[in-house]
Amino acid sequence: MRRRQFLASGAALLSVSVAGCVHPAVVLDMDDATADDITDEVSMTPESDSEEYTLVTSARENGSATRTGRYELFDRTGTVRVEDTFYDVSETRLESSETEVFEVLIDFDPDDSTSEVGEIEYDDLPETDRQRLDIVFSEDPPTGEDGYDVGVDYGTAEEVGDESVFVPERQYDIIVDGEERYRVAVNSRTAPEAEYRYEVTEVAPDVETFANQVRTQYLFTLTDLSDAERAVVEEAIDGGYYEDDDSFRSVIDRIRAHEGVEMEDFYGTWLLEYEGVEYLTYAEW
Repeated sequence: MRRRQFLASGAALLSVSVAGCVHPAVVLDMDDATADDITDEVSMTPESDSEEYTLVTSARENGSATRTGRYELFDRTGTVRVEDTFYDVSETRLESSETEVFEVLIDFDPDDSTSEVGEIEYDDLPETDRQRLDIVFSEDPPTGEDGYDVGVDYGTAEEVGDESVFVPERQYDIIVDGEERYRVAVNSRTAPEAEYRYEVTEVAPDVETFANQVRTQYLFTLTDLSDAERAVVEEAIDGGYYEDDDSFRSVIDRIRAHEGVEMEDFYGTWLLEYEGVEYLTYAEW
C-alpha cells in the first residue's frame, strides 16, 4: 500500500482522466524491511540500458557527464545504485534554451474518417509509435467529446528518432483498427530545455553498508504502547490499519515525532523497529 514514486523518463503523458479505486481516508501499513527493502526506499536502480545508468557510469569513469533535456532526471532521489555500489548524484543546470516538442492527437469518433493524407493499420505502425500509443489503444477509447479525445506527448524529434510516421512529419491522418477508423493530428510547441552536468560520489560499496547508513539516520524503536495502540500496530503489520480513531492518531503522533525517510503534510514513510523486527512504515492521516 506504500506510495511508490516512478521516474517518468520516456513515458507517454496522456491527457486522459482515469477513474481509480476508492482510497481509504487514513492508512498505516507496516512491511518487514530487509537491507534491500531499505536501500530500495531511498535510492533508485536504473536499468542498464537507461539514460540514468549511462550518465552515472559515464560520470564515474570520466569525472562528469553532460546531457541536454527538458527535465531533471534525478529530481526524486539523488542516490543511485549501480550493481551493488551506491552513488550520490549531483545534477547541475548549466544553460537554458528552447526546443520544439510534439503531441499526437487522436479523435476516436471523428465526424469524417476520410483520409486526406493517408491511412495505416494500427498493427503496421512502427514500434516507436506503438510504444507511445499502446496505452491509449489498449483501453476502451474515450469518446463523446467534440474534437480530439486524447493527446500523447511524443517529446522532441530527437527523442522520437527517425522511425515515427507522425513526428516530426505526419505521414498518415487515419489509423485503422479493425472496423474502426481514428483521426490523427499533430501539434508542436516550444518548450524550455537545459544542459545538465552530472557528477557522482560513492557513498557505499554494498547493500548492507548503505542500509546501515540509512538505519543510523532514520531507525527508531516503537515501544511503550498501550494495548489499544498495540492492536493498531499489529493490524498494520497484518495487512494495514484504516480506521481514523484515537488509537490510530496516538500511534501516528508517536511515529511522526521521529525523522521520516519521506515526510509530507499528510503522508510519510518511516523506518522503525517493533519487537525486534524492522519495518518500513507508510502512513496517511
